[in-house]
Amino acid sequence: MELIDILGYFGALVIGITLGLIGGGGSILTVPVLVYLLSINPVTATAYSLFVVGASTLVGAINNMKKKLVDLRTATVFAIPAFIAVYGTRKYLVPAIPDHIFTLWGFEVTKDIGIMLFFAIIMVVASISMIKGNGKEELQEVKVKYNYPLIIVEGVVVGILTGIVGAGGGFLIIPALVLLAKLPMKKAVATSLLIIAVKSLIGFIGDVENLEIDWVFLMIFTGLSIAGIFLGGYLNKFIDGGKLKKGFGWFVLVMGIYIIGKELL
Repeated sequence: MELIDILGYFGALVIGITLGLIGGGGSILTVPVLVYLLSINPVTATAYSLFVVGASTLVGAINNMKKKLVDLRTATVFAIPAFIAVYGTRKYLVPAIPDHIFTLWGFEVTKDIGIMLFFAIIMVVASISMIKGNGKEELQEVKVKYNYPLIIVEGVVVGILTGIVGAGGGFLIIPALVLLAKLPMKKAVATSLLIIAVKSLIGFIGDVENLEIDWVFLMIFTGLSIAGIFLGGYLNKFIDGGKLKKGFGWFVLVMGIYIIGKELL
């Protein structure tokens, strides 16, 4: 096993540790680790990422359900349009993207480059959300109300984004749960993990028929990520999660800018 492969598997552990420490965001590292360290093509990497993200966040969601922090009705209302959209995106939209998208000033934008550039833009947007977050967790109970038209639109948008880039989309789901369902922040974060888990795993099902899956590799990578969640949960007792989230946000911003530069240059 070469050094870069070892770094790739270590990256899986880091993804889990980040999820365990700050409750989200770590999944956005999965695709860069798979593409740049383990040399997996972007389409397959986004598919693998859906499985890793789904399995990892499911562990967190089950833990939150035991603590009665997950609003199951809200999760169901949000997840249905999201998982329909992400399944359709992986099953039909991603395979339909042409290998050659367009050429601009002599630069050919291929399917792989297009996916990585789009992913990098999502990374930049997510990083800004993490950097600007105020970290306040309001615990008061508010009567949950649903704005169904906006929930459906938001679920479809998040599902399509998740399907294309293979990331969880928590930075979009959590504000939507707070604004559209009036959930307190702590419950919104906990509920978002269940939504992310369900839609990611269902989205991955859309890939099983289209791609050749290396199940042994995927299980090892996912296992390391889940082990990292438990390690991160332990370390969370000694580290300020709010400051760490902002620091991680800056790291994701730099990574996003680096990917844009790498793909264009």
